[in-house]
Amino acid sequence: MSPAFLSLRVKPGAATSQIVGWQEDVLEVRIAAPPREGRANAALIQYLAEVLGVSPSRLSIVGGHRARHKRVAVEGLEQDEVWRRLEARMPRSPERRFPEEAGWR
Repeated sequence: MSPAFLSLRVKPGAATSQIVGWQEDVLEVRIAAPPREGRANAALIQYLAEVLGVSPSRLSIVGGHRARHKRVAVEGLEQDEVWRRLEARMPRSPERRFPEEAGWR
């Protein structure tokens, strides 16, 4: 099975870690850890693992290690299942949409 991928805009140093929703066809995630010494990246992996219900070892940042825009690979889940699990944790809003509706496919 090929990995699923997420394109994220990460905002470190937030009051709490949470999925904000779609912003310009990128999923925005707030992370409570500060952007120092890899702490925000580690917290992002831990938070996404919790949200997706997988081990943190199944997630890896494959692009944007030192940037707010990141690409994360998810091993062991189909892309549709990743979207379903993320959607379940997003706030309800009229702008909410699946990636394929935003032209991702």
